Amino acid sequence: MTHHSGQPLASPVVSLTGRPLAAQPELIAQAHARSQQVGLRASETPDFNPLREAALRDLVDRNHSLYTHALPVMETLHAQIVDTQSMVLLTDNRGVILHSLGDSDFVAKANRVALCPGVSWAESDRGTNAIGTALVDGQPTVVHAGEHFLHANRILTCSCAPIADPLGRTIGALDVSGDTRGFNRHTLALVRMSALMIENHLFSNHFAEAVRIHFHARAEFIGTLFEGLAAFAPDGSLLSANRSGLFQLGQPLEALQRQSFEALFGGSFAAILQQTLCTPGESTTLTLPSGVRVIARGEFAAPREVHAARQVMRSPGAGSPSVVQSADRAAEPVTLASLDTGDAQMAAILRRVEKVRGRDIPILVLGKTGTGKEWLARAIHHASPRATAPFVAVNCASLPDTLIEAELFGYEDGAFTGAKKRGNVGKIVQADGGTLFLDEIGDMPLAQQVRLMRVLQERTVAPLGSTRAIPVDVRVVCATHRNLREMIEAGTFREDLYYRINGLAVTLPPLAERTDLPELVARILKLHGETERVPARVSAAVLAHFRHSRWPGNLRQLANVLRTAGIMAEGEAEIDVEHLPDDFLHDCTEAVAVTRTAFSERKAVTPDAEAFDDGTTAAHAGRVQKTEAPAAPARMEELQTTLIAETLDRHGGNVSAAARELGVARNTVYRYLRLSRVH
Repeated sequence: MTHHSGQPLASPVVSLTGRPLAAQPELIAQAHARSQQVGLRASETPDFNPLREAALRDLVDRNHSLYTHALPVMETLHAQIVDTQSMVLLTDNRGVILHSLGDSDFVAKANRVALCPGVSWAESDRGTNAIGTALVDGQPTVVHAGEHFLHANRILTCSCAPIADPLGRTIGALDVSGDTRGFNRHTLALVRMSALMIENHLFSNHFAEAVRIHFHARAEFIGTLFEGLAAFAPDGSLLSANRSGLFQLGQPLEALQRQSFEALFGGSFAAILQQTLCTPGESTTLTLPSGVRVIARGEFAAPREVHAARQVMRSPGAGSPSVVQSADRAAEPVTLASLDTGDAQMAAILRRVEKVRGRDIPILVLGKTGTGKEWLARAIHHASPRATAPFVAVNCASLPDTLIEAELFGYEDGAFTGAKKRGNVGKIVQADGGTLFLDEIGDMPLAQQVRLMRVLQERTVAPLGSTRAIPVDVRVVCATHRNLREMIEAGTFREDLYYRINGLAVTLPPLAERTDLPELVARILKLHGETERVPARVSAAVLAHFRHSRWPGNLRQLANVLRTAGIMAEGEAEIDVEHLPDDFLHDCTEAVAVTRTAFSERKAVTPDAEAFDDGTTAAHAGRVQKTEAPAAPARMEELQTTLIAETLDRHGGNVSAAARELGVARNTVYRYLRLSRVH
């Protein structure tokens, strides 16, 4: 992909156009010079020789992958510019138009200049124009009115972006052309983003059986057009990266392919593969060669691909034994029994789920981000008669609105071209006979909610561009961190869909309210220990810090903290306070401060509390000795329990009222009451 500009989509001047606006006159002048060099004359009437229908079909078949992945994006782009006297065009790498979608009032004008399928708009045939010039320059281009070389084309304003295949070769272009009176400087941004959408979809499809790393310096950009994508073989060798990935890594593809995963991301490939297979959707922090820290999420389809990975990794010289072990470990399914780690709330949830085992009852899993919703969904699948059929997970929040429909319902090119090849069967058809897990269902656009409702009612799905309904048999498990009832009131979630997916609703508790923390820590360390030389236990001081953390990231945060601390403690007998990440310790100190402030406001500070204050400060600033650390958190627990007891007294034992005043969940009040009885 070395010919790409590689600019991220951060600056509206450079990133969306691929160059500073000041360079436009110079590039147009260069394009005009090329037009003259091939013998074109500005005043001549071009000779139109469109391909015959059979030849056009053959050309579309030769560009099958580009065509099928571009169609849904073209339809979305056309919907965004409808009624602007313009049209959307897709070309091959030589500038021959493969497909067009246009406003009826503009099609006649476009036909006068042969802006239609089967016609070449290469610079050598049509002179300076957005399609031909973008393909020559290899970057997004606007050619407006008089900037066209041929006088006949000066009725047009055109915005075009090249499209690259997953290995960086230009395979076509996406263009919006319209009447000059409808010029809008934002059109190129829409075209550029649509082209990126096509490229990313081609990338994911091409490397469907590779280990894919999604990364960006800002977590909110993971799963969007802005994210970097890098594909690796199971042995850790880089296959390719998308535009954003190349830009973030700061090197040409050829140079990147000669480097190891460790050199590119500053981490262990065995560890990221293990995490991807065992805890799908979990993020981690990696470091690029530039020193920039990025949030990264691995993706590796299983179980069919895991079997292939094993064969590759067990071949001579293919990889380390730890990688093979992580793949083997990932094949062990998550079960309801394995999720029962001693917490009463989780045990009650698992009992409720167990009662509907084997029944076709839709389950809605609620809970904050990182509480393990996908783990529960996988356990439900494994406990059902569908266990040997596919488990297909779709994160509705990570897909752009324009891609959700294509991903879920699939699309076919046969309905558009007469060809029999299929484009994409879609996740619903992939899950036929098994379980479809729709994570973050609250982020699904209303239009797709309507289509999903129809699928659940009729048990059939019609791919985009097709009138053929495909029968499907799927069990649906949905999950969200949102309040769907509030969304129904606001009109952003369909009430009929809510009752269709909510046969049984369960709410996973946040980590801060669970009583099985030691067992969770032990299990996570055991999992990490299979691929990395991390200690098998934590010190009492660390466990005390863990007990009093707010854990805003829940289980996902706990896993990341333990993995980082484990690497810091490599070779040690146990993980101690000094190995914990600084930002985590800072959060712990803030939580202590909040409790201390709330307690002092009620004039209940004791000498023990003052001793606790000193201990906390020393633990964070100086990493106290192992023998001193447990004392401070223990006193914190006493303070919190006393504070809760005092609040309960004031409300006559009313747990709900006390929880509201303290700003905590009722389960937190009950948990501290249980702890106080034990002590």
